[in-house]
Amino acid sequence: MKNQMQKVQQGFTLIELMIVVAIIGILAAVAIPAYQDYIKKSVYTEVTSGMTPFKLGVDQCWSDQGSPTSVTGCGAGSNGVPSAFSGNTDKALNAVAVADDGTITATPNAFKGLAVGDTCVLTPTVNSTANRLNWAYSGQCLSLGYVKN
Repeated sequence: MKNQMQKVQQGFTLIELMIVVAIIGILAAVAIPAYQDYIKKSVYTEVTSGMTPFKLGVDQCWSDQGSPTSVTGCGAGSNGVPSAFSGNTDKALNAVAVADDGTITATPNAFKGLAVGDTCVLTPTVNSTANRLNWAYSGQCLSLGYVKN
């Protein structure tokens, strides 16, 4: 009689397996897009770090001019600002250009989820009180959340 009352569990029931599969599906639906966004942000750091030498060049050009109230004559290839480049196709950064007013524009390649249109613009403004340039991002890099001001 005692043997009839004891039930030996022999495995998982179908409902238990279905619950586990549903939980894994929900986790995957949340985790995969978050992971893809993380990959795009990490790849975009190559684009923003590629702008750094140009930013330093514009800072130096402005300073060498006696820290005027506006940034002029600090375009690519002049007054210590590195020359612009384009056509880099093997990584995330395709091109960087610098306008005469010191505005830096970086264009990425279609690379690991980035689009060619995900450009990043870095604009200097003179802060006369602190005697320095303040920099502000704009473009797709800001609206997509790859950078913050």
